[in-house]
Amino acid sequence: MSSLRARPSLITPAAWLRPSSRHRQVGMLGVILAAVGVWMMLPPLGDNLRTRTDSVELIPIYLGIVAIAAGLWAVTRTEPKWGWGAVLAGVLGIVLGFAAAEGSMADHQAVFVWSSLVAATLRWATPLIFAAIGGMFSERSGVVNIALEGMMLAGAFFGIWGADRFDHWLWGIVTAAIAGGALAFIHAVFSVHLRADQIVSGTAINFLALGVTGYLYIDLYGAEGTPPDVSEIPDVHLGFLDGVGFIGPIFGEMNLMIWLALLTVVLSWIVLFKTPIGLRIRAVGEHPRAADTVGISVYLVRYSCVTVSGMLAALGGAYLSIGFVGSFGENMTAGRGFIALAALIFGMWKPFGAFFAALLFGFSSALARSLPEYSEQAALLFETLPYVLTLIAVAGVIGRSIPPAAIGRPYEKQ
Repeated sequence: MSSLRARPSLITPAAWLRPSSRHRQVGMLGVILAAVGVWMMLPPLGDNLRTRTDSVELIPIYLGIVAIAAGLWAVTRTEPKWGWGAVLAGVLGIVLGFAAAEGSMADHQAVFVWSSLVAATLRWATPLIFAAIGGMFSERSGVVNIALEGMMLAGAFFGIWGADRFDHWLWGIVTAAIAGGALAFIHAVFSVHLRADQIVSGTAINFLALGVTGYLYIDLYGAEGTPPDVSEIPDVHLGFLDGVGFIGPIFGEMNLMIWLALLTVVLSWIVLFKTPIGLRIRAVGEHPRAADTVGISVYLVRYSCVTVSGMLAALGGAYLSIGFVGSFGENMTAGRGFIALAALIFGMWKPFGAFFAALLFGFSSALARSLPEYSEQAALLFETLPYVLTLIAVAGVIGRSIPPAAIGRPYEKQ
């Protein structure tokens, strides 16, 4: 009874009046003001302001200065996370807002077509979503998987090979999943059973995938490359969304794998947090000795999770080759497996956290492809944004990511 009586005191309005809470709110306000300063320079609001005043570029500068001041105030009041976050947001807000204000209305209208940007964001984020969710299962069970890059690359090659060999994209997805699962199983053998260093094992898998796919690509397709008429994953056409304003261009004609990626996020959350299987996975990743004591097979859980991890990452690679690009090139994943791993860390090893991090990285990639018409420097800046955000997350400026307690530690049954 005493615990029940004490619980309401934790959520009383007085908690929001504490000095630490006020300092945090000031830092959060600084981040919001910096974001508002950039948003006000973008269409349609920025174009309307441009027609009314000649000094529109001063708006993001003023708001950025206020954001920096709020951040410094929060830092000096022992709230470094949101304080430094507001300072960084203020600096970025001044730079990006001023650059946006200096651009012409024609440049803005060519770049910031929001429905097209959102659709492109989903396309660029889809392979990251598959790989990040796959990495989540592996690392939640306690096995570090930096081999996501190699598993994605294997999925990209064997996806297009299967679609070409069996003349149907569905078989391409199947062969991609088998190839990714096979590489993941090798990683599991070394990491779980042989208790090898998981970072070294994952690095070896990445090089193995790079070498095997490169050799097979040259041996099977040579200088001609993959066939142009290979069966590709189709788009899902929703006729009832035709002509529906902002939503229609985004969801009316979306690739099947994008829908599967969204479904994967929801299902993975249900499995991980609402089923006994998910409880076993989390128990093995946090305290394998205790899980073994109550009858959970640590080896079986880790083998299964790592294998599923490789299959999901390979689906992301298959989407790249037979759903997005329509062809294969050597090392075509170009580091996306590592960015997916960064999204997983940024999302704190949670399905929806990893999903939103992947969307953020996908948005930066989509915007970087549109910005050269406006500014080459801005395009290069957004290309580096995923890596900058990863450093911010790992450093704990906004919130420290805490991995599963037993991650990277080989388990030996006694």
